[in-house]
Amino acid sequence: MRIQAAVLRSYEGPFTVEEMTLRTEPAVGEVLVEIAGCGMCRTDLAVRRSAGRSPLPAVLGHEGAGVVVRTGGGPDAAIGVGDHVVLSFDSCGHCRNCRSAAPAYCDSFASLNLFGGRSEDPPHLTDAAGEAMAPRWFGQSSFAAYALVPARNAVRVDTALPLELLGPLGCGFLTGAGAVLNSFGAGPGDTLAVFGAGAVGLAAVMAATATGTLTVAVDRLPERLALAERFGAIPLSAATTGLPERIRRLTDGGAQYALDTTASPPLVNDALRALRPRGVLGLVARLHTDLPLAPGTLDRGRGIRHICEGDAVPGVLIPRLTGLWQAGLFPFDQLIRTYPLADINEAERDCEAGRVVKPVLLPEERSR
Repeated sequence: MRIQAAVLRSYEGPFTVEEMTLRTEPAVGEVLVEIAGCGMCRTDLAVRRSAGRSPLPAVLGHEGAGVVVRTGGGPDAAIGVGDHVVLSFDSCGHCRNCRSAAPAYCDSFASLNLFGGRSEDPPHLTDAAGEAMAPRWFGQSSFAAYALVPARNAVRVDTALPLELLGPLGCGFLTGAGAVLNSFGAGPGDTLAVFGAGAVGLAAVMAATATGTLTVAVDRLPERLALAERFGAIPLSAATTGLPERIRRLTDGGAQYALDTTASPPLVNDALRALRPRGVLGLVARLHTDLPLAPGTLDRGRGIRHICEGDAVPGVLIPRLTGLWQAGLFPFDQLIRTYPLADINEAERDCEAGRVVKPVLLPEERSR
């Protein structure tokens, strides 16, 4: 099948929308999905800064949603033709962590999602000159009109939902909301400080508000703080003098939980200082420098841990989030701006400049 897809050919160059040939006969355990929309995530853009660790040329995109048009059968044959699905991260399904309902910590997570894919898989995308693209990105490569994906990372959703907007529930929004709902298990009477009001941080704010958790949101951009306040958080500028002390006052002695989405060492230290005794800080962003911790930041039982993909089982959390959206409690659609796939470079520029929280790319026929 010949399809349109956005290709990244060099770490410094623009995306190019090209005609590609896609292998369309799903193997056992695979499904072919017509993409309705795909979110652009910071992880996609981080490929540019991967120092060659992510092979190019590649079709990126890992927040896809669409309609199943073919299936290869197999153990996940419950996914059928015509089903509406959200695509999430890939996992092997048989390692100890996968069997323990922790697929985000799959032993093969890096190879399946980031650095090469299943070596036994034949190439699934080739360009007009016959050059094979890098193996599937997060099991998807969904910056395209169609994606051939493992059925394991496809989650069926209600056909009444706005399918073209649902893709970010597979990663960015899942990560922020999952940190609150799964990693922290926050609820009424708990307190939370969120550092960074981007897509992940604002999803955490919405989930916390839905559970009755008092939340403080920290960011440097006034427009992001205004969004956090709209979604129920107390806004606080990152430039506030005595930031940890201010958070402790607002949370009656300190936050029980803090979530850092910035990977900024000074803000990580502020987050730890803002915790009450036995409080927990979760980190979701990849650190690119050493993380020096100031004396006393881990005193009195405070803890720090990394959270991957919101500790989510996508097949459980994604339906929970769509249910909250239908109840008016998780308005993630208010963070989205859609772009035709052909405008992917504009979407990237807007994302990097902070002009949009969550870009979603629509294949050309969907964008009309």
